[in-house]
Amino acid sequence: MILTKACGKIHNLIHATYDYMLDLASSKYAMLFLFIVAFVESSFFPIPPDVMLIPMVLATPQKAYRIAGLTTMASVIGGYFGYCIGVFGYELLAKPILEFYGYMAQFDVFKGYYHEWGAWIVFAAGLTPFPYKVVTIASGVVHLDLVVFTVASILARGGRFFLVAWLLKKFGEPMKDYIEKNLGMLSVVFVLLLVGGFAAIKFI
Repeated sequence: MILTKACGKIHNLIHATYDYMLDLASSKYAMLFLFIVAFVESSFFPIPPDVMLIPMVLATPQKAYRIAGLTTMASVIGGYFGYCIGVFGYELLAKPILEFYGYMAQFDVFKGYYHEWGAWIVFAAGLTPFPYKVVTIASGVVHLDLVVFTVASILARGGRFFLVAWLLKKFGEPMKDYIEKNLGMLSVVFVLLLVGGFAAIKFI
């Protein structure tokens, strides 16, 4: 019963957000809000920018690649902020955030792999629902080469957002109908992916 109510609330929240973003997509502030969401998601905010990117591209497909480009830029810049948190604010900010995501217990083990596979870790996290903020902060903590971090971030985040934009631009109307008809199922999948991303951290 509790789970059913929780799923219902999640569905209503995502449905309301979806409808709001469709309306917001045509406003003059849409790109600004998208930039802010993509920026903070790369450093501490839990909700991915896809929540805005998808309805915005559906509402204005002629701006699909511009929207994807802005999302990529904001996400990469936000990644630098997360990196700086790891470098300069470990005790004050990075450690509490990493503890919140349940990562500190295995962080020392992870650092060894991070130095060897850093670029691939950043790249993989940027393409998947894996919490990207954890990777950007951890990159700063272990002082991952900034050029490597930048290239991996641009390729991963750009690849993800431009792929989404291309698919929506090419199959916009069918996808829009599908999303609206199956929003309940998609909302559950979205939450599972988000939770799964957090859970994956504990098993690295």
